[in-house]
Amino acid sequence: MKNEIRIKAHDKGSFMAYVAPPAQLPAPAVVVIQEIFGVNAVMRGICDHLAQAGYLAVCPDLFWRQEPGIQITDKTEAEWQKAFQLFQGFDVDQGIEDLKSTLAHVREMKNCAGKVGTIGYCLGGKLAYLMAARSDVDCSVSYYGVGIDELLDEAPKIKKQLLMHVAEKDKFVPMAAQQKILSTLNKHKNIEIHVYPGVDHAFAREGGQHYDKEAANQANARTADFLATHLARARKAHVGTR
Repeated sequence: MKNEIRIKAHDKGSFMAYVAPPAQLPAPAVVVIQEIFGVNAVMRGICDHLAQAGYLAVCPDLFWRQEPGIQITDKTEAEWQKAFQLFQGFDVDQGIEDLKSTLAHVREMKNCAGKVGTIGYCLGGKLAYLMAARSDVDCSVSYYGVGIDELLDEAPKIKKQLLMHVAEKDKFVPMAAQQKILSTLNKHKNIEIHVYPGVDHAFAREGGQHYDKEAANQANARTADFLATHLARARKAHVGTR
């Protein structure tokens, strides 16, 4: 399988997605939703790690409507400025439509075992929350999503399981916003939220300024268990019928 595929958009044109296949196919799939730095080495590494864990991982380029092929880092001020420029120009509703197109495409891939989850970071964490609310994705994982406190009216539409990782000291999600999120979403039977004390935004971005190994390992272990519970059953059932 090639490392990149093209996905047809719902309106016009198409966009790139990075693909990491596992050794054993077919397999359940995970759509990885990018941070504000594009489908860069960090996102590709997450896909590769998911593939090693037995999932078909696909990460679509959500900035393609502004500038296709963005792959920048968090290492320089110029790159941060570029990332925020792209973030500010990003149309969330169009992004969700592109993710729905990705979800539909992945489900039709011959190597997909049927069930598909999403996992998103930062901007992607917000979009994973919205995919849980606006699509029929089988499960979703949100890492330190930004702006979810302004989207809590979407929560009643969430019918499948959503796992959320919240950084207590997140500079982009102040305590008042976190309290609003927790007081509303903790009541939802399909949402599981974990708060990680003392860590900042992007605590799970390995090599990043705020990377915290202990918190990242704990969050990633919870994510692994969550995906295994909600996606792996499909893999066993699918393989058993072939």
